[in-house]
Amino acid sequence: MCTILGFEKMSVSEKEAFELLERTHSRGPDGARVVKAGQGLLGFNRLSIMGIGESGMQPFEHKGLWAVCNGEIYGFEEIRESLKGEYEFKGHSDCEVILPLYEKYGCDMFAMLSAEFAMIIHTPREGIIAARDPIGIRPLFYGKDRLGGMVFASQALNLLGVCGEILPFPPGCYYRGGRFIRYADPAETKGYITGSLDGICPGIRQRLEYAVKRRLVSDVPLGFLLSGGLDSSLVCAIAAKMVKEPIHTFAIGMDKDAIDLKYARRAAEYIGAEHTEVIITKEDVIKALPEVIKALGTWDITTIRAGIGMYLCCKAIHEQTDIRVILTGEVSDELFGYKYTDFAPSPKAFQAEAQKRVRELYMYDVLRADRCISTHSLEGRVPFGDRDFVSYVMSIDPALKMNIYQKGKYLLRYAFKDSGLLPDDILWREKAAFSDGVGHSMVDDLKDFAQSVISDEDFEKGCASLDYCPPFTKESLLYRLIFEKYYPRQARMIKDFWMPNKAWEGCDVDDPSARVLSNYGASRY
Repeated sequence: MCTILGFEKMSVSEKEAFELLERTHSRGPDGARVVKAGQGLLGFNRLSIMGIGESGMQPFEHKGLWAVCNGEIYGFEEIRESLKGEYEFKGHSDCEVILPLYEKYGCDMFAMLSAEFAMIIHTPREGIIAARDPIGIRPLFYGKDRLGGMVFASQALNLLGVCGEILPFPPGCYYRGGRFIRYADPAETKGYITGSLDGICPGIRQRLEYAVKRRLVSDVPLGFLLSGGLDSSLVCAIAAKMVKEPIHTFAIGMDKDAIDLKYARRAAEYIGAEHTEVIITKEDVIKALPEVIKALGTWDITTIRAGIGMYLCCKAIHEQTDIRVILTGEVSDELFGYKYTDFAPSPKAFQAEAQKRVRELYMYDVLRADRCISTHSLEGRVPFGDRDFVSYVMSIDPALKMNIYQKGKYLLRYAFKDSGLLPDDILWREKAAFSDGVGHSMVDDLKDFAQSVISDEDFEKGCASLDYCPPFTKESLLYRLIFEKYYPRQARMIKDFWMPNKAWEGCDVDDPSARVLSNYGASRY
């Protein structure tokens, strides 16, 4: 991960720009640089992952063009080869291809990239241009400064005090000439792929394996988050088959009732991984809560609950190892379904819900993964978020993706049923939600803590004072109050609470955990 910063106008000094970058120092602890670009400036905090020598330091410059990018450009070797004779590369950074691509293709380049990225380009002719990957895996925020100029940065923290209203940059868009222009929407489908599972599922397997393979390229050590559920176990198992040495996996759980630890251990043993368990207590959870909300920049209940375990796991990885890159299993749920999508009344409703979730990922699971990982000077990579993989799965007939098999995510499981990558008790296991898998007691501890620090009177007053997405439990009010401490008057960065679709029968619940659904069943164990 890195921090990028871009001002359309010179509304701050270079010294002040360095101070803004320093707010998210952990995203890029390996160096900082600020340069004047036209009437504005660009800034960069570096986490060295690819091309780790000095030649990989940003901003990059070429013929008066400047660029900063927080991202990984997959297949950059092929891009470099295609530009041979047109551009002389100075180093081995994947992001060095950005300026020659822009020079050749302009903003059409964004649709060509297989990448997780947020980038800012400054050109003498058009001024500042910014873009973000189609899922929003890499973060980018924007606002206007005191001179009315656009400002872009990796996190809202970088813009506090500089911009009045701070908003997330829309994924799959680029900004140019005062407008946001959509170049890709992986949730949109032109038609459905139909047929038998034996005809469709090999495409799922091939694309996921390719997505994992591309994300194993790194000049620094890699690690893997392994919950013991289907998604992270598949990523780990695929990777373990592709590399020579045992992969390093990490799982986290509460000290007394962690559901997932035994399954993560089972998966790690099966694939021959070097496995580490991180055990946490109630005290660890409560102590970390303010840190997690500050890092996440959200008040959403689900994101915070799931963020605590991930944050503490990544903290341990940073403190105890030399690993710098982490592969995760995010994005699978949005594509193949949650526990609550078992209640979808029709294939059309299932597809509409999947589209909504994919388009909002950048505010929830993807935001959580980025912040929990980057706060500890690690880089996250998300194979299930691969653009080709997402587009393929979204194009599969939703009638086939609905849970008509009495087993969630059936197509994904079926795609790997004869692979031998995982034992059947992992491949066909009904996974608990992450915050529950860490331990049911964790959520109960958070609720109890909120109950102990917020009186009934304070709850009524607190909820009444917040007109945008008002809290509805003492737990949600506690999170909102902590959020407002760090991000005053910026609640609109998040669209709403992540909750099951209340319009569906069986989903009108007052808690986002799958634990409250009638079909949770075997996920409890």
